[in-house]
Formats: sequence, structure tokens, C-alpha cells
Amino acid sequence: MADQVKPPDFVAGEFFISRRDVVVEWGHCDPAGIVFHPRFIEYFDWCCVLLLESATGLTKAEMGRIYDFAGIPIVDLKTKFLGQVTYGDKVSIFSAMSELKRSSFEIRHALVNGGEVAVECVQTRVWCGHDPENPSKLKSRPIPDGVVRKLRAV
Repeated sequence: MADQVKPPDFVAGEFFISRRDVVVEWGHCDPAGIVFHPRFIEYFDWCCVLLLESATGLTKAEMGRIYDFAGIPIVDLKTKFLGQVTYGDKVSIFSAMSELKRSSFEIRHALVNGGEVAVECVQTRVWCGHDPENPSKLKSRPIPDGVVRKLRAV
């Protein structure tokens, strides 16, 4: 992956940006060697956790213990496919918050292939803990102030 790849404008803003480099494997592709579209959602899911871990310096498990954090389910998803991604491509995925509310937040992802943005994705997620009345269920919680401060650190 080229270190000179810069975060695209799509993810630029007032929030911390994380980067994940991925080499596209055969198992990510359809028989024609093109990345099967649900795999991009999987890539971006990986990147959500990486963004939180990179910004806070905590693993997902540590966030769970410290903040009674249970997950960040998706409540809305929009994806634009702008270019092809195929077997063996070396891509960079940039991720950043674009909006933070009380318990929900929007994350933007840009997958760059060969210096060009190939996929853009916007996910709306909700910060959740375990429901005290039914621990097998999730319940939205305010995003902890410490997490918000670290995500805003540019």
C-alpha cells in the first residue's frame, strides 16, 4: 500500500481518521474475481471497530468493561460504488465520524484503490449497552464524553 495515499475529502472533517490497508483475497470475490458487494460492508464493519480502538487507545473488550459497551448496531446504510475492486488489489480504507449525536453517530468510509475512491459508504450506528431489564438485549446509551473527546481530536 502506498503511504502517500491521503484521506479523501469524503472523510475529511473535524474528527479523527483511521486507515486500514487490505489486500483483496480470492474469498472476497465472486467467480469473476470482482469483490462481492456484501464484502465491502464487512470491510467497513471492521473499520468501525478500528476507528474506535485507534481513537480511544482501547480494545473493543476494554471499552465493554469501562463503558458497559455492548455494540454499535447499524440503523442506516448508504453505499456508492464508483470503481471496480478485484482480486489482488491493494486498497486503503479511511474512516471517520461525520456526525455525533447523543447516542447515534454517522461514520463515513472511503475505499481507495489505485489512488481513486472506489467505494463510499455512510453508516448510522447507535452506541449501545446491555438493557438492565433484559441483559440479552441492547439498549441505546449516550456516547461517553471521553470517547467523544478522543474522536474529535484531529
